[in-house]
Order: sequence, then C-alpha cells, then structure tokens
Amino acid sequence: MTRGNQRELARAKNAKKQHETKKGQSSSQKDGNKGMTLDARKQRDAEMMRLKQQKAANKEKDKSDAK
Repeated sequence: MTRGNQRELARAKNAKKQHETKKGQSSSQKDGNKGMTLDARKQRDAEMMRLKQQKAANKEKDKSDAK
C-alpha cells in the first residue's frame, strides 16, 4: 500500500514549520547576512541600490536617445 497522501501532508507540515522558524530569525541570522555586521549590510545594500539606479538611468537615457 502506498502512503502518498500521508507523505504529502508530512511535507506540507514540515514546509510550514521551516517557514515559521525562518520567519522568527533576525536579519543577522538569515543566510545572506550571516557573519556580516549591520554596517557591512547597509554598505552592501547601498551599493546594490546605486548600481540599480545607475542601470535604470542608463536604460532611460538609451530610451530617450532612441527617439
């Protein structure tokens, strides 16, 4: 006898449990931020935003030049 439904229910229950444990973590405990200080995270995020804004500005400039 297969127990497919029971397996699916157990997987769903475990996924929910894993989600709840991740939800309660502080930002310094999350995978992408492990080992980084608050200042280091702020600097990394600021650099990412600068690059994103620069890319958007270049895209807008190219769009206006094409017209």
